[in-house]
Amino acid sequence: MAAQLNLNVVPFVSVDNMMKLVHAIGVETFLKELSAFVEEDFLRWESFDKTPRVAAHSHDGVIELMPTSDGRLYGFKYVNGHPKNTKSGRQTVTAFGVLSDVDNGYPLLLTEMTILTALRTAATSAVAAKHLARKNSRTMAIIGNGAQSEFQALAFKALLGVNRLRLYDIDRSASDRCSRNLRGYGFEITVCSASQEAVEGADIVTTVTADKQNAVILSDNMVGAGVHINAVGGDCPGKTELQKDILTRSEVFVEYPPQTRIEGEIQQMPADFPVKELWEVIAGKAVGRAGAEQITLFDSVGFATEDFSALRYVRDKLQEHPLFENLDLLADPDEPRDLFGMLLRAAA
Repeated sequence: MAAQLNLNVVPFVSVDNMMKLVHAIGVETFLKELSAFVEEDFLRWESFDKTPRVAAHSHDGVIELMPTSDGRLYGFKYVNGHPKNTKSGRQTVTAFGVLSDVDNGYPLLLTEMTILTALRTAATSAVAAKHLARKNSRTMAIIGNGAQSEFQALAFKALLGVNRLRLYDIDRSASDRCSRNLRGYGFEITVCSASQEAVEGADIVTTVTADKQNAVILSDNMVGAGVHINAVGGDCPGKTELQKDILTRSEVFVEYPPQTRIEGEIQQMPADFPVKELWEVIAGKAVGRAGAEQITLFDSVGFATEDFSALRYVRDKLQEHPLFENLDLLADPDEPRDLFGMLLRAAA
């Protein structure tokens, strides 16, 4: 991406240009490369400012801000989660994000992040599974076949070689749509009639449902030895997917404990329930999977560093693929202290 000549201009990636960028790179390549950025930032976890996301909860959903900085760049994402939205033709999750220069505070990038969040969530799940699932895991069950499901499947294929999918959703048409969308990507796909059927023979179980409630999507009797659970759907207070007994049988890994204890599956557990941090496993500071029979569980809620990684990745790729618009976003008077004079001159 060319250096900015006009201080008023901020590169803006629209939804249309984000889709063009994904296609220009290739969705599986995009996921694989993005995963590398996510993993790289987990390796320098200690260099980031970290805070639980700032959330405004309502009866029907949540609106959140997710900020972080590595001291050189600052990033934040605005994101909502409103499960009822699909009934009115809207997305459950929408988002946009900003990447800025810490030295002067000026934005370097403004981008849509609805599509990008789906990509980064899947990439992060696959990074976790690379370190936690059994080697040669090839079969994944996906329970909940909404907007995130295809991204999860393709990320696990790109990073782990998963090539068999077992799909289940309470809405059969969602599973059928997911199956259709993934044709041509090299999967053997089985659409199942129950979640119990979906988990049979699965090495990895991904739960990614949307309803804002304490649900039991996966019960203890459905989880066999050696399975890796990728629990994605529990991501706000009062919203869980797993029966509590599964947590006591599993080695649980999280992104940022202060946030996950509020929003993740472990909100069901006491405040001192033991967990391991994913960054420590990636950095070799903690043991991941200890044996083939162990159940591992990634309690994923999404954290700001992952959005930071995604923003960095997109900005980097725009140098090769200039799929952005120049947005007149910042006031830039000839004399920095004469903002009102700039306003007066505009009237003329």
